[in-house]
Amino acid sequence: MDRLSFEVLFLPPLRERGDDILLLANYFAGKMAMECGRNDIPVFAEEVKRQMLAYSWPGNVRELKNVVERAVYKQEGKVIDRLEFDPFMNPYDKPHKPEEPPAVDIGNYERAKQDLDILYLKEALKEGQGNQKKAAELLDLSYDQFRGLYRKYKEALG
Repeated sequence: MDRLSFEVLFLPPLRERGDDILLLANYFAGKMAMECGRNDIPVFAEEVKRQMLAYSWPGNVRELKNVVERAVYKQEGKVIDRLEFDPFMNPYDKPHKPEEPPAVDIGNYERAKQDLDILYLKEALKEGQGNQKKAAELLDLSYDQFRGLYRKYKEALG
């Protein structure tokens, strides 16, 4: 039987290694410039350096490499003044507006309460596959409490 590893190394995530980010970014930028046949080694603008140090790098070194290579490939001059952290963000997408909650009819509190009870009962019955005892447990109600609400709203529940 062969062992695949005999020693385990733990490294802190890239976001916690501060200056390593800039060292690695410079290395990747130089390497990519050579691959693109450029004579100049790219330099990062100060704002771009700040952005790299502030970013959380959830993809760690691989993500840093991809971001830097993309920036070098797209740059015209020697100075990299723009980074693209999410290449899949569509510039033509409209900004997502959060859904506004439905308007509340203040004068009809009892009706709103009933509607909410019915909604919860329906969802619990659906999740409990029609079993009222399971539905009661899902709602953290006693079976008797659930049955009382069920009888009250039986017509609305269908």
